[in-house]
Amino acid sequence: MIQIQYLLPPQPLASPLHHHHHRRSLLFSHHRRSPPHKHSSSVTTSTFSKKHFRIQPCNSACSDSVSEESNEAVKVRAYPFHEVEQRWQKFWDENRTFRTPDDEIDTSKPKFYVLDMFPYPSGAGLHVGHPLGYTATDILARFKRMQGFNVLHPMGWDAFGLPAEQYAIETGTHPKITTLKNIDRFRTQLKFLGFSFDWDREISTTEPEYYKWTQWIFLQLLKRGLAYQAEVPVNWCPALGTVLANEEVVDGVSERGGHPVIRKPMKQWMLKITAYADRLLEDLEDLDWPESIKEMQRNWIGKSQGAEVDFCVLSRDNEDTDAKITVYTTRADTIFGATYLVLAPEHPLLSSVVSEAQRNIVEEYKEIASRKSDLERTELQKEKSGVFSGCYARNPVNGEAIPIWVADYVLGSYGTGAIMAVPAHDSRDHEFAKKYDIPICWVVTSDECCDDFEKPFSGEGDVINSSSSKTGLNINGLHIKEAANKVIEWVEKTGNGNRKINYKLRDWLFARQRYWGEPIPVVFLDENGETIPIPETELPLTLPELDDFTPTGTGDPPLSKAVSWVKTVDSSSGKPARRETNTMPQWAGSCWYYLRFMDPRNSTQLVDKKKEKYWGPVDVYVGGAEHAVLHLLYSRFWHKVLYDIGVVSTKEPFKCVINQGIILGEVQYMACKDQDGNFVSAEFLDALGEHTQERIPEENVTKSGNSFILKDNPSIRLITRAYKMSKSRGNVVNPDDVVAEYGADSLRLYEMFMGPLRDSKTWNTSGIEGVHRFLGRSWRLIVGSPLSDGTYENQTVTVDENPSLEQLKALHRCIDKVTDEIEATRFNTGISAMMEFINSAYKWDKLPKSIIEPFVLLLAPYAPHMAEELWFRLGHSTSLAYEPFPKANPAYLQDTTITLPVQINGKTRGTVQVEVTCTEDDAFKLASLDQKLSKYLDGKTVKKRVYVPGKILNVILERESTKVGSQ
Repeated sequence: MIQIQYLLPPQPLASPLHHHHHRRSLLFSHHRRSPPHKHSSSVTTSTFSKKHFRIQPCNSACSDSVSEESNEAVKVRAYPFHEVEQRWQKFWDENRTFRTPDDEIDTSKPKFYVLDMFPYPSGAGLHVGHPLGYTATDILARFKRMQGFNVLHPMGWDAFGLPAEQYAIETGTHPKITTLKNIDRFRTQLKFLGFSFDWDREISTTEPEYYKWTQWIFLQLLKRGLAYQAEVPVNWCPALGTVLANEEVVDGVSERGGHPVIRKPMKQWMLKITAYADRLLEDLEDLDWPESIKEMQRNWIGKSQGAEVDFCVLSRDNEDTDAKITVYTTRADTIFGATYLVLAPEHPLLSSVVSEAQRNIVEEYKEIASRKSDLERTELQKEKSGVFSGCYARNPVNGEAIPIWVADYVLGSYGTGAIMAVPAHDSRDHEFAKKYDIPICWVVTSDECCDDFEKPFSGEGDVINSSSSKTGLNINGLHIKEAANKVIEWVEKTGNGNRKINYKLRDWLFARQRYWGEPIPVVFLDENGETIPIPETELPLTLPELDDFTPTGTGDPPLSKAVSWVKTVDSSSGKPARRETNTMPQWAGSCWYYLRFMDPRNSTQLVDKKKEKYWGPVDVYVGGAEHAVLHLLYSRFWHKVLYDIGVVSTKEPFKCVINQGIILGEVQYMACKDQDGNFVSAEFLDALGEHTQERIPEENVTKSGNSFILKDNPSIRLITRAYKMSKSRGNVVNPDDVVAEYGADSLRLYEMFMGPLRDSKTWNTSGIEGVHRFLGRSWRLIVGSPLSDGTYENQTVTVDENPSLEQLKALHRCIDKVTDEIEATRFNTGISAMMEFINSAYKWDKLPKSIIEPFVLLLAPYAPHMAEELWFRLGHSTSLAYEPFPKANPAYLQDTTITLPVQINGKTRGTVQVEVTCTEDDAFKLASLDQKLSKYLDGKTVKKRVYVPGKILNVILERESTKVGSQ
């Protein structure tokens, strides 16, 4: 166990029992709802040493300092968090409290590796949405340390990328300067929030010592044929001068800057991730990941079984030519219903099959399609477009000539870049055929479908209209699965195709025309362009210094401007060569960083085998769902390659993945106005037509049922909405401001208390006041009320007395609940359990130290600054970071009392609290003394009692007779 020692002040603190009983009687006689108080004072740090710190009882007031010139009133705080948090952050930093030992690690202890997704350090710094996941991982890390685990909880920076390069282009500031400045800001903010990261393991993808090993991994991929060059259609942005990934293109323009993007073929580095498609798919099954994320990866990989079928291109005379268009289909059973073919605009055969009459139209269409991203082209909701090529192909199963069209809803990168269109049984084909008046042939039927062609039928059924005397193929009456099999057997037998397994997954485009990225460690010989990997002993290949980062305008990367760097010599042959001027994409460095955290200073290996075997895989990985596919898929691919070559010992990098929800900006209240400027209630919005919306301040809004209305006009119902935080919307909340007003512990608690970790939540600054009050109540309960000058003494109001059974039960129920909720990452309900404990504790006359100390340890993962301070004030000389986390005693979790229903003449009239072992006489006595029940029993004769222990007491009374006599 790591012991962090405090150097105590020369004079001992006041005894915990000092003045206790005298003040308790006064306080509780006048303030029954107040906590048991005593004189106490806050402490502050004057000096720190590496292992010890000296405290002085400065007794600072619980207030903001006010300058001598200011006449403003002092703002009273719930507790002195401004001093407490500063002191403990400094202590943790200087004592390296959360450092995970490296070589001297005790591997006999269990390990827990908890990791946040690598942040990109932007100039904007953190907003309150960022700490959500960080707080969750920090609670887990602190909890596991206290449970005796060796915890690895590191932080670093995914710092290469386009934003820093664009800023450099705009301002002339070198990306390295900007990046280091942004990292410093992020690091300061994270420390300000009290996260228990091991800062000794901090890494950045921009450090040559780090990207040396990114380059090393690339060379291993190259050796195994998993890295290669190919000419492929890419998203080229002339303004940014670089290739963009599909997700960086929105509506035909770059996500950053809004510049036009075109599709054009370029020679690029590719990584053969498709070689691992089956393993990436199969190994998903054993992962503790959200099912939605696993399903997204399955869909992205897109494994399907079907057939490739050749359609012969026809000449003008309707004769077969040597040209064949190969299509991939998963529905070979519908091949008789194929009434046209579609080629992608980038299909390599297109220029040779298009007729001269249609050539200009096709070329114009190709140009328009080149400006669209793959996502735009395949979006189901968009209207389909296309042009006729002017040529035909022969359907091999029936010999019929069908037209060849060009349409951008077919991608050159998927399958063969061509499809057989079956409009009766595919929604996209049906929409296209209806628009361009192409024949529709129904070839599958069932009880669920109709034959009016108003909508396609894609379900299962039996095959119709599918026979040909010319070819001898007849699949009529067969179920679609049997029919598909028969078609595939026929095309293979006749040489018209073959059975095929296909994937949507494409090889990874692994090159960017940028400066600020990892250099690719290869050279090209001047004499023949041969690609030569640079020797591993020459790594890292570092970036040259550049002053001009602007695009070249020629398509050459900015690195081409570093002429003396580009011109080189192949060290193995001594021949003149030039360096690769493309750089790796930002994804590269983040693919494997979790491994480097295990062994961050190793200069001879990517990671030491023993350390990797102990720490791997990551136990809990927390980050946004937006990285569900690309980052997680790329990381899994690289990890499997490293597994194959013996660098890592596990098949998967991340055992459990958790996606935290998004924190949305504060709710906005909008009122609708008609064209005359009159307010209109939101329920009439559909009928309103043209209208404007006006934002209404929160103070002018009130709630009515489930709706919000104008205070001064209750008939006007408002629209409420909340957006993801962004600078453009002006709804970003800076955590620095929240911490200044409420403290880091309050921010941490509020982010966890807002709702389940995985759900999206709406920020409400006023909501933080509730958890802030809870922390203040906890502080005053344990430390006591402030003195008249607002200061606190250095002690607590706890007593060294045995706790009552009630107190033990309250504590152990809280321990049980908080433990369960942390392990299940239900942090909000864990906080609720601690709030319930504090509410109970306020009713006690005395606070036994043996009850309060475990509670402080429960609080520690959530509000670590306050917990450390309370732990110190309770008389401890070591940090609580490695104190054993409390364990619930089952004996105190059992209820010894129950609520017993009491019936009078068979009708339930109330309940009483009884011991589980309560006798019938005792139960009746308690019922007789109960204020509500006694009115039914007083003066009445009991005929009999029916008592079922632990279930019910039924008292049968004598019926009162009514006497009727003469008057």
